[in-house]
Amino acid sequence: MYYTDDYEWIDFQGAVAYAGICSFKLTGFKQIQEVNFRDPSGFKKKGEVIATIKYNDYVVAAHMPVDGKILQVNEKLLTGNLNILLDFAESTGWMVLITPSKPHERNGLLLHKKYSMQIEKRKITR
Repeated sequence: MYYTDDYEWIDFQGAVAYAGICSFKLTGFKQIQEVNFRDPSGFKKKGEVIATIKYNDYVVAAHMPVDGKILQVNEKLLTGNLNILLDFAESTGWMVLITPSKPHERNGLLLHKKYSMQIEKRKITR
């Protein structure tokens, strides 16, 4: 599993990858009230907003972690099980299944250890 500087994750599975939002990015959310996908099909560039997630006045954006094509949105999100993003953010709470344009490239992505250090620094500065 790899992470972005903006608290998204990607789990490469050969030619495809699952992508989602990290639990740290949802700090302060008690529940998920809305997930709005922005054109959840076709090719997206790294950093492009794929969805917004809302709880009361909080709204966070989920970004595409790498260049690639969105193949599928997590069916659980489409059927109203939105809190899966809180309960299982970095596992079954994936948001999209994608085909990365460069499935072996990891430029700009963080391994878990470096990501964890970034989270700890961020917690200290809050």
